Amino acid sequence: MTRTSGRAFDEPRPINIIPGYTKFAPGSVLIETGDTRVICTASVEDKVPPFLKGTGTGWVTAEYSMLPGSTPTRTAREVNRGRVSGRTSEIQRLIGRALRAVVDMSALGERTVWIDCDVIQADGGTRTASITGAFVALYLAMQKLKESGIIERLPVTDYVAATSVGIVRGIPLLDLEYGEDSEAEVDMNVVMTGSGKFVEIQGTAENNPFSQDELDELLRLAKKGISILIAKQKAVLGAEK
Repeated sequence: MTRTSGRAFDEPRPINIIPGYTKFAPGSVLIETGDTRVICTASVEDKVPPFLKGTGTGWVTAEYSMLPGSTPTRTAREVNRGRVSGRTSEIQRLIGRALRAVVDMSALGERTVWIDCDVIQADGGTRTASITGAFVALYLAMQKLKESGIIERLPVTDYVAATSVGIVRGIPLLDLEYGEDSEAEVDMNVVMTGSGKFVEIQGTAENNPFSQDELDELLRLAKKGISILIAKQKAVLGAEK
């Protein structure tokens, strides 16, 4: 199989992470994975949800949206529909879970970190790009809190990133673009930490079930892709953990 982009089956799309992309948020990036582009910002509030008041621990939560011009056919703003779609809600929760897995909430204190991921151009993998970019935005925001003396230590315990894998025309592929994702027989999103632990695996067979051997190969590809993403995160942050 020859991929439209000319990539090898185990080759991710080109990735670019631009830190400090917006002026006001303490942490912000533009992340580009191929033709998918997402603006990720991290903002901090000195309050927590009611269930955490008085506990001394913080919270990390996320919002996600596809901007109207991000797809070939205009995507309507969900605010005009009066509710968030099931897809958006599921992605927001996924982003929040991924980031909370690598944050020490006690070191954060009673503060909420709001992660906003706005897709400005979509060509597959928007949720995985959002997680990868959101981590960098979160890290930058936490660095600023520490540098200003608001928190004593960086509450980030590990890196986290995500990628997609799938089986297209019988071949396992890494980092699916939209054309591949739309015809995939198996579609999977994988979230992993820098230490190689899994945070989440979302996998679905569209028609025929897939085998244990195919699952193992998809996870192998995901690990390879995520190791490349985390190396990019480290390079952008100028950090080694």
